[in-house]
Amino acid sequence: MIQAVYRRRPEKQRPGGPMNALANFFTRLVNRYMPDPLVIAMGLTVLTMLLAVLVEGSSPLDVTRYWGGGFWNLLAFSMQMTVILLAGYILARTPLVDGLLDRIAGTVRTPFAAIVVATLVGTIGSWLNWGFGLVIGSIVAQKLALKVPGLHYPLVIAAAFSGFSVYGIGLSGSVPLLIATEGHFLQDRMGLIPLSETIFSAPLLIASALVVLTLPLFNAWLHPKNPRQIVEIDPTTVAIPFEPSLAGNTEATLADRMNHSKVTGIVIGALGLFYVGLRFSDGGSLDLNTVNFIFVFLGILLFASPARYLAALAEGVKIVSGIIIQYPFYAGIMGVLVGSGLVVSFAELFVRISTAETLPIWSFISGGLINILAPSGGGQWAMQGPVVIEAARELNASLAATALGVQVGDQWTNMIQPFWILPALAISKLKLRDVMGYMVLILGYLGLIFSGTIWIWGYLAA
Repeated sequence: MIQAVYRRRPEKQRPGGPMNALANFFTRLVNRYMPDPLVIAMGLTVLTMLLAVLVEGSSPLDVTRYWGGGFWNLLAFSMQMTVILLAGYILARTPLVDGLLDRIAGTVRTPFAAIVVATLVGTIGSWLNWGFGLVIGSIVAQKLALKVPGLHYPLVIAAAFSGFSVYGIGLSGSVPLLIATEGHFLQDRMGLIPLSETIFSAPLLIASALVVLTLPLFNAWLHPKNPRQIVEIDPTTVAIPFEPSLAGNTEATLADRMNHSKVTGIVIGALGLFYVGLRFSDGGSLDLNTVNFIFVFLGILLFASPARYLAALAEGVKIVSGIIIQYPFYAGIMGVLVGSGLVVSFAELFVRISTAETLPIWSFISGGLINILAPSGGGQWAMQGPVVIEAARELNASLAATALGVQVGDQWTNMIQPFWILPALAISKLKLRDVMGYMVLILGYLGLIFSGTIWIWGYLAA
């Protein structure tokens, strides 16, 4: 495991550019004032409850009931998140995948190239599947930090996480997949909107391409120019994962040999993947549970030995242990938002100032702000969707642009939402304040791309 110990490069000081100065300013700011993610979740809980009382006129007792009643509403989702992070970590640690990632990292020689590669891996991985992107980006970034001298560790982790900014307009985006699915809860008001009008529409394909092509360069631009400001990962703190083996054990029991038998893992892993093939042949879709199923059984198959799989599992549990309790806090916040009507009032505030052309961009802004309190794309759409879609019908605005405005706003402010960056922090052993200064700048840059896309799309589609 990588401990929270790093080394600084004692080299001659060189001046940095204005972007480095800005990054340093935000880094100093968050280092001084930003607490840990759990404390932020608690603070957002109190803030939401106060807003419900002051804005909606709800009584403190009712608000407390909304909070407590909603606290466990995301329990199934919390377990899904835990499994996908754990299974993704294990998959990345299999000999085949780990060796491939080592080869990728081994081809990189400079900090500039390392930041570019980490961003690309995180972005492409998140576009394909958000859970996979969250895990694989951070692991590649960690490997790059071990192999590339002079690489600023907090920045390469932030760069890998920044790829998560495209998840909502990728193949696992919550809103576009939902509104394209027969029987979704708003079908009677908006019908079905195919992916060709959302994920694969010209505006969103252009936005995705802009992020893939320019975000790696922007992130690399943020790398400190002053060697004294570079914080490297310390290789001496990296322990080799435990690999149980029967080699040299002449007294191994039958049970030991069964635990290490590759036949068991191969058979069960193949059986699980065979089921996935049957599911797709029967018309099943690629939902989060299916992704988790694939990750679990692919990991078993590639490790083969159950004992080696369990050893990797023990290491992975350490990564997810610190994030489990934080998900229920956000579920409680969502309970207050829904029960008090605060989220509807907030969405309606932006609807009242919208026209057919501007409704998508105001949906984007409101979606981004609400995401700070309710960081769940699907959950947020369930609360905000009915309001913005009804407004789109009344104003004759584009339903697709309005719906995706909410989704893109959600993915945009995920850059500074502590809920989603927790996996990257758990893998890297960094603190939120180590990376948040860079995430603020990345948020600003992505805001230009995403807001411009939604604004133009709203006018073209109206």
